Amino acid sequence: MLSEMLSTGTHAAHGSRQAPPDAHERAHILVVDDDEHNLLAIQTVLDDIGDVVLARSGEDALRHLLKGEFAVILLDVYMPGMDGYETARIIRGREQTKRIPIIFLSAINKEHEHLMRGYSMGAVDYVFKPVEPIVLRSKAAVFVDLFQMTREIRRKAWQEQQLLDANLRANAELLLAEQELRRSEQRQAVIIESLPIILYLEDPQASPRIPKFITGNFRSLTGFDFKEVLATPTLWRDRLHPDDRERVIAIFEGARDGRGYSVEYRWLCANGTYKHFLDHAVLLRDGVSGAAEYAGTLLDVTERKELESQLLHVRKMDAIGQLSGGIAHDFNNLLAAILSGLELLERRARLAPEHRPILDMTRHAAQQGSEVVSRLLAFARKQNLEPASVELHALSSAVNQLLAHTLGGLVRLEWDLPADLWWPYVDEAQLELTLMNLAINARDAMPEGGTIRISGRNATVDGEDETGLTAGDYVVVSVADTGCGIPADLLDRVTEPFFTTKAVGKGTGLGLSMVYGFAQQSGGTLRIESELGRGTCMAIWLPRAPVTSALAAAETGVDAAEEAAPRPRNILLVDDHEGVRMATAALLSDLGHHVTTAADGAQVVELQHQGLAEIDLVVSDYAMPLISGTEVIRRLRIDKPQLPAVIITGYAETDVVNGAPDGVIILTKPFTPARLQEAIAAADRWPGNSSHPG
Repeated sequence: MLSEMLSTGTHAAHGSRQAPPDAHERAHILVVDDDEHNLLAIQTVLDDIGDVVLARSGEDALRHLLKGEFAVILLDVYMPGMDGYETARIIRGREQTKRIPIIFLSAINKEHEHLMRGYSMGAVDYVFKPVEPIVLRSKAAVFVDLFQMTREIRRKAWQEQQLLDANLRANAELLLAEQELRRSEQRQAVIIESLPIILYLEDPQASPRIPKFITGNFRSLTGFDFKEVLATPTLWRDRLHPDDRERVIAIFEGARDGRGYSVEYRWLCANGTYKHFLDHAVLLRDGVSGAAEYAGTLLDVTERKELESQLLHVRKMDAIGQLSGGIAHDFNNLLAAILSGLELLERRARLAPEHRPILDMTRHAAQQGSEVVSRLLAFARKQNLEPASVELHALSSAVNQLLAHTLGGLVRLEWDLPADLWWPYVDEAQLELTLMNLAINARDAMPEGGTIRISGRNATVDGEDETGLTAGDYVVVSVADTGCGIPADLLDRVTEPFFTTKAVGKGTGLGLSMVYGFAQQSGGTLRIESELGRGTCMAIWLPRAPVTSALAAAETGVDAAEEAAPRPRNILLVDDHEGVRMATAALLSDLGHHVTTAADGAQVVELQHQGLAEIDLVVSDYAMPLISGTEVIRRLRIDKPQLPAVIITGYAETDVVNGAPDGVIILTKPFTPARLQEAIAAADRWPGNSSHPG
């Protein structure tokens, strides 16, 4: 079998040692993955640092190893048939290939036991999918450079042997060879010093742990000279991060029994910042004397850890957004039933004067719940925005009036809006709410008073930046205070929903999450700068409105015409939520319409078979089991192509609008009787129904 052939080592894959290796030959990199797309992507990343050889299985990889010499092997952990662990075991069991560095590629297993299993199989590092090209290229380049240096040393060794075999030919030739060797060593030293890696040798019994030899730019990585470490043997241990110290020391102490180790930790550099290091060492034994020493590498992986942290934050925020959107949908259904029921009580019941305040209080509480839901939708970026050109100078007057009795006498509000400030293209009502939220937060951060400064400036982004802003023109609206500031360790969390630094009962934790979601959904972003004791600046980046749009808004200012009340209709109401269905049916009846109800799309199909000729308008919930509201409308329009329709939804997602049939009016929950009546009137004016009497 192929594995047996490899184990016996009968095939001289590395070629004859009688001839020198070609110094100009490019290093070979073996990439093993059963996914064709992964192979092509990795080949593209690594092609310029070496010749990439592709293998689609463990067996295929072993065949390649019989034929040639490789600087490094990138090996997928999970493959059908022979997996990465088994392939690594066979490679390590063969004399000619056991020292080839193996980097495992893994998409899922990041647990300690899986990592240690890989290292026990001979891996020198892990790269997790999806692969970051810069990280992968950096890791592979280290071993390619080391391979090239090793091959260079072998070539020089061969030359020296030839000189010895020729009885030390002319002294002049020997001198030239020695000079060339020195230059080669200097080049190798320069290459190693340019990499974010330190190579070291260490006595296994040294206590405290301290290297006896290092190569590489130690000062560049740590800020210290190696002499300082030698002078203070406990320096390395003392500067470990407090949260990592106990774990790392235990690993170092456990390595004294003769095992290698691989550990990541944070270390305090001379400039006061922590770096993430990957410390990996193997035990080498002298076959003659039996003496042992650790040969290790210290690799700076700070950039990789920062990228992983950013990716984790993005995924966490996306998951919270999905959860918030679902919760908002369920609350909207409940609030729709509550508000509609209160409206019916007010219409149909004769309330005593002492009972009306109770009704008003209940309605106000439900409306506050609706506001909380809208903030959840804003964070989840699922609110229904109506962007337009906004003139900030005019908006400032409205915000001033709203905040006049809110900020209190100890807080002064200042505006700094240049005359040439561009117009942003956003939902004006949401921008107004956003500025109010930020101003109130700023007031709460200044309990003893201070100044809130709202300013604007024009900004242009040439290319996509680190926050994801695309190239283009933006209007930056900043709200700055002189308050207590936000601790640095909380800056990444303040935009999470329900997270708040205020006392219990003083805030919902939805204000900044709403601002963040609104900015993202509008095509911009939110940037926060804060310093303890000095204050905070919240900067909202908003896309600039097209010039033609801004001019048109400035010149026309058209007011919406009042909607005409719809005539009585025969309405089919479809909603799977019983409370919303009953309340909506009662509201429609009070508005003078005749209502037929259905609990879901399947019941509509049954009614359709019985005949719905008298139905001349349909009002349907969007999210229902089995058959959605849009599908209900499509089926009804098979028999009545010009049937007017209204979809009510608790999601308010834009894809609902995009997926709806022509002429369908979208109405979000919770809604008032007036908004329901306006939606019916709008549906009735659909061009397909122009022949209907109004």
